[in-house]
Amino acid sequence: MTHSVPQPGAPLAGRIRTLIIGLLCALIVVVVSWHTAGQRSMSHILLGLALTLPLWAPLPGLIGRKRRTYAWATLCVVPYFVLGVTEAVANPAARMWAGLCLSIALVLFVGLIGYLRVTRGEE
Repeated sequence: MTHSVPQPGAPLAGRIRTLIIGLLCALIVVVVSWHTAGQRSMSHILLGLALTLPLWAPLPGLIGRKRRTYAWATLCVVPYFVLGVTEAVANPAARMWAGLCLSIALVLFVGLIGYLRVTRGEE
């Protein structure tokens, strides 16, 4: 019988990982909903989905607990942070959606960095 030694940050890393995947899905839903709000045409749905492509790219690696994916996934979140800030300032009608996008993107970014810090030394 073999016993594995638990990593010190393993339970916390698991909770952060679950939070990250949930936030990623929430950001996808917010971006698609934002671009289809008021106009539920196929072109708006496709545009909303196309705008979320950078978020789908890291999903398999995040689910698979690949640390490198958590590192480069931070780069995939930055455009949504910029989109949220820009739209909040420039488009008063979209402030609610921009605020949601900005908030989720910021917490997701911090979560990704937090996961990397908790799992430092693992590979």
